[in-house]
Amino acid sequence: MYQSLRILVLTLISLSLISCSVGVGGLQSYVDAADGYQFLYPNGWAGVDVKQSSQGLDVVFRDIIEESENLSVIVSDVDKEKTLASLGTPTEVGYYLLKRINNDVENDREVDLINAESRELEGKTYYKLEYEVTLPNQEKRHNLASIAVSRGKLFTFNLSTVQKRWGKVKNLFETSVNSFSVY
Repeated sequence: MYQSLRILVLTLISLSLISCSVGVGGLQSYVDAADGYQFLYPNGWAGVDVKQSSQGLDVVFRDIIEESENLSVIVSDVDKEKTLASLGTPTEVGYYLLKRINNDVENDREVDLINAESRELEGKTYYKLEYEVTLPNQEKRHNLASIAVSRGKLFTFNLSTVQKRWGKVKNLFETSVNSFSVY
């Protein structure tokens, strides 16, 4: 009887460990020690040169096969006393960013905020935002973002894919967005 119980317990522990590793399977680590952030991103993605890009764009990765799938990190200055909560609730910040995107005359896409939530990690607050985007050609995209404030900087981590692939990559993208952390 004890032998059977022992085997059952070991099997359950093994399954638990396997299921834990599946959550980060297919992801690799990126650390920017100079700017103070890190995240996991999908295997098979490559970095994109951002030297000639807009101010604040710090890093971009793109899927080498499905090139429209990408992630980016934008780092902006904020007042050193500002916290993420002082910028607003997750929904307020989500709608503020949404308004900025929708009011940009050069940006003729339609963006809808579909979820906004807050989480705490090692004493830092993160807002996780989820958007659905409709491009001028009516193609739909799905975006996930994680936003944090640290050391007078506003960090925005964004992952994007076409809507038709969202169901396939949702868990991977959620794990990636939830892995984003600042220090």
